[in-house]
Amino acid sequence: MTTLKSKLQDDLTTAIRARDELRSSTLRLTLTAVQKEEVAGTEARELSDAEVEKIIAREAKKRREAAEAFDKGGRAEQADRERAEGEVLATYLPKPLTDEELENLVAEAIAEAKAGGAEGPKAMGAVMKIVNPKIAGRAEGGRVAAVVKKLLAG
Repeated sequence: MTTLKSKLQDDLTTAIRARDELRSSTLRLTLTAVQKEEVAGTEARELSDAEVEKIIAREAKKRREAAEAFDKGGRAEQADRERAEGEVLATYLPKPLTDEELENLVAEAIAEAKAGGAEGPKAMGAVMKIVNPKIAGRAEGGRVAAVVKKLLAG
């Protein structure tokens, strides 16, 4: 079993014993998503920590989107619950990049792409290929794409 998955299970046990309903339900849902991914496809397999981290990030994103939808629908109590669940999941994710750190990584990737012959707005794909592995779950794709476009244009 991966270390991140076992940490989730240990924390679930602790949360259940402490009768922490929010934390235990959030971790249960996340572990279910992990197990579902493990048996998806033609053959059951063990997920790596990086894959488990991607699932946690996906679950956290779902919580953010649900909170926004509940806010728009005037259901503040449900939105608060979704945000709280997102905060629980955030403790298992790497620290997000600041705008400055993201711009520095993108600038390096643009310089690398230019060295490879890609220039201007058409270099977007090449830059994204270079920068995505470096960012790996520490910034959302839309945010990264916006910074890449801004720096390529400017």
